Amino acid sequence: MKIFVLLKKKYISILFLLFTVLLVVFANSNLSSAKKGLQLWANNVVPSLFPFFVAVELLNNTNLVYYLSKYLDTYMRPIFNLPGIATFPLIMGIISGFPVGAKIVSNLYSSGACTKEEADRMLILSNNSGPLFVIGTVGYAFYGSSTIGVLLLVTHILASLSVGVLIGLFSRIHKLSKVSAFNNSSSSNYAIQQHKDIGISELGGVLGSSITSAIKSILVIGGFVVIFSVIISMLNRTHLLSIIANFISTIIPVNDNLISSFFTGIIEFTNGLSAIASVPLKDMSLKLALSAFVLGFGGISVTLQVLSIISKDKLSIKKYVLGRIFVGVVASVYTFILFSMPMFNLNI
Repeated sequence: MKIFVLLKKKYISILFLLFTVLLVVFANSNLSSAKKGLQLWANNVVPSLFPFFVAVELLNNTNLVYYLSKYLDTYMRPIFNLPGIATFPLIMGIISGFPVGAKIVSNLYSSGACTKEEADRMLILSNNSGPLFVIGTVGYAFYGSSTIGVLLLVTHILASLSVGVLIGLFSRIHKLSKVSAFNNSSSSNYAIQQHKDIGISELGGVLGSSITSAIKSILVIGGFVVIFSVIISMLNRTHLLSIIANFISTIIPVNDNLISSFFTGIIEFTNGLSAIASVPLKDMSLKLALSAFVLGFGGISVTLQVLSIISKDKLSIKKYVLGRIFVGVVASVYTFILFSMPMFNLNI
């Protein structure tokens, strides 16, 4: 009994110790996996995310947040039950990708521009996969079809917006939402005090600081991709994923390689999406539905990236995880429905 109590208290330390031991035991395969993770990050993640990280930092030095809050509050309130200021993380989260939306929401909450309950809901709505990654990496690079990428992007965005509307309706019915910490007038004063118009002489300094901040963010993401590539390698070498996949395939008639690839995506979505796309199946609908779920959820790796950003603000990671799982399920349903429509001639 004492052993179980000790394991319960020290399970994090035990996991870290086990990770270190497996690093040594499977040194050769871990090295290869780390290299592949690094290549995946450099070739796919950096080109699709880094420019948007810079763009977000540049926009943070303007009064864009104030103007969005002022002019779009009348639209955001009835649709999502969120202040107009939520438009900024929503738009940037859609056009950039994980975890840009989380970073913006964290900045807004820490500045007092929204309540905690609003920030929790903004986090679910605005933290999405970016179009360059979905169309370029998943569609073209993994599936060999940009049309598939467009289909997955459309269902991904629709699912996120649908869930945003539903949780906004839920918060309104249960009266969870409170008035934002800043109204439009005070948001205006805040924005003007913080961000004056940038002159030509200041442009170099602002661009330099934006690039520096973006480099830090992209390096953190790279670290997560590499580490989780190694973790996936360890799980494969210990045959844990294949054992789970084989067991599930005996219960439901699904290809065990597809199941294993799906669980890989739950752990780290870039590696998982690549693995799902590589499974040879004639019926694409199931592969695309699973890919849509992985894109919607984002995987444990992305969840930990988000947690590293929001932990200082004590935003709810539990609500975020449940919300993104819901987004993944809705995205899968949308993808399955749209894929079956004749109008989507995928030419594959």
